[in-house]
Amino acid sequence: MAIKFIKRVCKIVSTVLLATGFSCSAGLADPGPKPWENWKTDFERTNIDVSAIISGGPPKDGIPAIDNPKFLSIAEAGALADREPVIGIEINGDARAYPLGVLMRHEIANDVIGGRAVTVTYCPLCNAAIVFDAMINGKRHDFGTTGRLRNSDLVMYDRQTESWWQQFSGKALIGHYVGTQLTPIPSRMESFGNFKKRFPEGKVLTGESGSLDRYGFNPYAGYDSAARPFLYRGEMPEGINPMERVVVIRDGAKQIAVSMLAVRKKGKVSVSGYDISWTKGQASALDTSKISEGREVGNITVTRMKDGKRQDVVHDITFAFVAHAFMPDTEIKK
Repeated sequence: MAIKFIKRVCKIVSTVLLATGFSCSAGLADPGPKPWENWKTDFERTNIDVSAIISGGPPKDGIPAIDNPKFLSIAEAGALADREPVIGIEINGDARAYPLGVLMRHEIANDVIGGRAVTVTYCPLCNAAIVFDAMINGKRHDFGTTGRLRNSDLVMYDRQTESWWQQFSGKALIGHYVGTQLTPIPSRMESFGNFKKRFPEGKVLTGESGSLDRYGFNPYAGYDSAARPFLYRGEMPEGINPMERVVVIRDGAKQIAVSMLAVRKKGKVSVSGYDISWTKGQASALDTSKISEGREVGNITVTRMKDGKRQDVVHDITFAFVAHAFMPDTEIKK
């Protein structure tokens, strides 16, 4: 099953890259900077073992970030099914939905929400949807894709210094900003139906054509039911399926990981003062080719009481192997 899946994905990637002269080699290609990519990164500055970085196939910006996002009203987004997953964000009364069916093909959207510069990211191989504050040292930054992976997770870069950053952690790995960490912003991976109920006047991201008609498809069909992850060569977690979804809570220095199945069985759990709830209605983005037909995975919310109000907490929903790779000392609660 795993071998067939890898061959299928490799064939898809190879087809996409054929026109540019690149080929898929299942992560075995040299991940180092290529002359034609014109990197300005200071590769001498790093705080990781760079051998852990592998090629994902595409070159620098081979997966194009969205830099001038276009939006539709809820009424205009008729091509989006209620079950389709979106990243829902609200800042200062400005609510926006970023469909995973769009981000599947772009992975990064640079935007301004409610006057706040943000970078909206989605790594399909990790199912990690994370929104970051795009301000660093008082200056707005925008981000692109390097075409590289570490622990199967997107390695992105900022266009101002071309430092390389880990999407899952928000930490700079190579270049000028080594030692710096991006600030995550609360968001929800939720169904479009849920977003509509919360924000009937919200906006919906479209593709660069201004339409959703060409989107909503998953090139990694069957991925989240595969026996093992694609382009990952690290240690697997013990006592849990590596492809099981895990809720990762990031609140300041705190890091908590809870099995999504455990939450689904009970409907709601409380962990260290955080309330984690599950409701039905969201399709998996990584199951069937047409995302809206994906199997039920449901919606997760993570909240806590602060200053007398219930507030969303920074979290994301990823796979168990990802949580283990980047948070090896954090027990996944089951």
